[in-house]
Amino acid sequence: MSAVAASNNADPARTIALLWGLHPKPGRKGLTVGTIVTAGIDLADTEGLDAVTMRRVAERLGVGAMSLYTHVPGKNDLVDLMYDAVLADLYRDPAEPAAAPGGWRAAMTLIAQRNWDLYRRHPWLLDLVGTRTVGPHTITKYEAELRPLDGLGLTDVEMDSILTLMLTHVQGTARLSSGTTRLSAESGLTDPQWWQITGPILARLIDPTRFPVASRVGTAAGTAYDATVDPAHALRFGLDRILDGIAPLIDQRPAR
Repeated sequence: MSAVAASNNADPARTIALLWGLHPKPGRKGLTVGTIVTAGIDLADTEGLDAVTMRRVAERLGVGAMSLYTHVPGKNDLVDLMYDAVLADLYRDPAEPAAAPGGWRAAMTLIAQRNWDLYRRHPWLLDLVGTRTVGPHTITKYEAELRPLDGLGLTDVEMDSILTLMLTHVQGTARLSSGTTRLSAESGLTDPQWWQITGPILARLIDPTRFPVASRVGTAAGTAYDATVDPAHALRFGLDRILDGIAPLIDQRPAR
């Protein structure tokens, strides 16, 4: 199943029960699974996934850490719940992408943009790619993103593979974007500022007769991006090439 995250929990059945709403009743302090998950998401958004511990979440809620364990058995369960919860914001309903004007290509472009925006809001999701979470919002996402490909003559495996290919590209460029943002924050220099400082030095050090192609292309790209790389451009360029490659596969199939 494409882009379905997941867990390292020793008891996956317990996690599935939590994900699908088999929650304990609210505690005496009004503590619920929902409030714990929201606090975990807020903490991950501001400080990263490594900052999410049961103790830190409890502090955020103003309760003792042991109070959380009645509702969420541990961090792995919590992270699974957080992952599934943020997916609820992707689409109004599973029919939304398929209803986008412009056919399957416009729908897949919308899906790519929604996932890109999701990673921008919650960069910690990039640490969870390849894990196992099968919650209600995860399944809703999968359903919504498959529907634009349904009825085009593709096999079920081809539909899954196309979605995986596209979402993997989005994840890669989102990770690139997250890395450049973090690098700018840590260095105190934006890409244009870094380029302004290092550009003249590199121009003296890099011999264009020894590296003619790298010099020419690097200069052109740096001028175009005003940076070493432009993740948003990489997203658009790669997505267009992926969709261009998928189009002949669809065109040669009789629609069902």
